[in-house]
Amino acid sequence: MLDTETMRTFTKVVECNSFSKAAKLLYKTPAAISYRIKSLEAELNTQLFERTTRTVSLTLAGQHLYEHCSQWLLWLNSMPEELQQIRDGVERRVNLTINNLLYDSDAITDLLDYLLEKFPFTHFTINRQVYMGVWDSLLHGECHLAIGATGTESLDNMINIFPLGEITWAFVAAKHHPITRIDSPLSNDALRKYPAINVEDTSIHMNKRVAWLLPSQTEIIVPDISTKLACHLKGLGIGFLPRSLCQSYLDTGELIECKVINERKPSPLSLAWKKSNMGKVMNEIVNLFKYHHPIALRFLKNIDKKR
Repeated sequence: MLDTETMRTFTKVVECNSFSKAAKLLYKTPAAISYRIKSLEAELNTQLFERTTRTVSLTLAGQHLYEHCSQWLLWLNSMPEELQQIRDGVERRVNLTINNLLYDSDAITDLLDYLLEKFPFTHFTINRQVYMGVWDSLLHGECHLAIGATGTESLDNMINIFPLGEITWAFVAAKHHPITRIDSPLSNDALRKYPAINVEDTSIHMNKRVAWLLPSQTEIIVPDISTKLACHLKGLGIGFLPRSLCQSYLDTGELIECKVINERKPSPLSLAWKKSNMGKVMNEIVNLFKYHHPIALRFLKNIDKKR
């Protein structure tokens, strides 16, 4: 009923909006084209075209069939190359997770552009996670590779690790925030009076961690690090920010760095990937980071101490 030749004939009539034009392009007679379409409609027991003396147009059923036939024919055309890539060890799908601290839309766009040039038939999915949510997506989700897994040791022997470096932190408040007028180092009692601005850990199956929050302190939870920075600039609260992210605001005086009794230690981050999914695409991404390719370095702008 829907052999390849029939599908090609049907789609060509739709694209030409004419039986006679389609016949010329397919090197067939108009009668042969008309007969094939009528036979298709008869077998389907469904009218696919509205016909007038001058034009043809699709019915709703015809539109539905056209959408599926077009997709099928596109797949048939690309299938040989797709099969060759699979034969050569190119993954059909790669799911990437990026730590909120390293998430950069321009860096992601450059990475996808680079990968799709080499692996045009691989399907990519990218998502952003916070703190232990990165590991959660690796251990319990569909993630194959994570950029910015916390720590430098793998939480599972089936996951490889490549250290990327460390993020250093600065405790900051807006220049007009009252806490900046208190002598430092600031005690916990002084800090507890003001809200802490945090990005919530996105982990589902693993224990969530809180970046910084004192007992009985009010907390403002925001969705990402850029929103956290904006809240600091507005003076809505206090807390730690990656030094590289806030340094320009410290230089202009929009943010003030405060000394606190308990400084936050640097946070090591790593590239992490599942050994079982190691194909050509994954290997390519790992090598971008191992050999300091400019595309990989774009993700590491917030890392002060690179590996």
